[in-house]
Amino acid sequence: MSTSSEAVETAAPSAAPAREGERGTRLTLRAAVLGRPGAPVLHDVGLDVAPGEILAVVGPSGCGKSTLLRTLAGLLSPLAGAAEQDGRPLTGPSADRALVFQEDALLPWRTLRGNVKLPLAISGVPRPERRARAESWLGRVGLSAQAGQLPHRVSGGQRQRAQLARALADSPRVVLMDEPFGALDAQTRSGMQDLLVEVLRGTGATVVFVTHDVDEALFLGDRVALLSAGRVAAVRDVPRPRDRGALDDPARVTLRRAVLSSLGT
Repeated sequence: MSTSSEAVETAAPSAAPAREGERGTRLTLRAAVLGRPGAPVLHDVGLDVAPGEILAVVGPSGCGKSTLLRTLAGLLSPLAGAAEQDGRPLTGPSADRALVFQEDALLPWRTLRGNVKLPLAISGVPRPERRARAESWLGRVGLSAQAGQLPHRVSGGQRQRAQLARALADSPRVVLMDEPFGALDAQTRSGMQDLLVEVLRGTGATVVFVTHDVDEALFLGDRVALLSAGRVAAVRDVPRPRDRGALDDPARVTLRRAVLSSLGT
C-alpha cells in the first residue's frame, strides 16, 4: 500500500477540539524518508498531527516507531522529504518537545522533586517557582509523599509517574512517548494510562504515543497510525468516548480487528 499523504485513510482534522489552555502545535511529515544515512527504515511518510491531538503509533518491533518519534523530536533529520512544526522545519531538539521513554531516565542522585525541577532550572525558571511547579506536578501524579525520595527507593510505576511529571512541568507543546508503560505490569500499566489521560486534560499538548499494544493505542489515541513494512499503512479515527467499558462497542471491535489485520497478527 502506498504511504503518501493521499493514501492515509483519515486525514488529520483541521484542528483538534478546543481544550482549556490549549497550546499544542502541529507536527507534519511530508514525503519523508526516515532513518540513518544508508539505513532508511520508513519511506514516503505523510503524516499530519493536529494541535492538541493524541496520536497513537502502533506496529511490530523494528518497524520504525522509535525512528519516527526521534525524527519528530528533532534528534534525527529526514533523509528526504520534510519534518515540520507549525509549518517550520524541525532543525533539532527543543524545550517545546518533551520526550518520555520506557526506561525512566531519572537521575539516580536527585530526588523525585529534584528530577522534576531539573528541566525548569535548565529553562531558567526562578528557584521558588521551580519548587512550586515541581510540587504541583508531583501532586497531580500522586507522588507528593514520595517527593523527597531517590528513584531507587520507589517502584517502577512511581518512577514513571515522576518521569511524566518531569516531562510536563515545563509546559511543553509536544509530548513524545516511546512505549513508556511497556515494562510495567498490567494493573500498573492500566493505571498509568488513566493517569496520562487525566493529567493531559487541559494542557492542550500535542501527544505522539508509540506502543506495540493495540488496546493501549485504541484507549489513548484520538487516532491511531499503523506502521508496517516500512510504511505508514493507514491512519484511523478511534471511536469515542474513551471508556474501558466500551471495549465491546461494535465500532471499536471492528477497528481493533482492522488494526490487528494490518499488523499481520
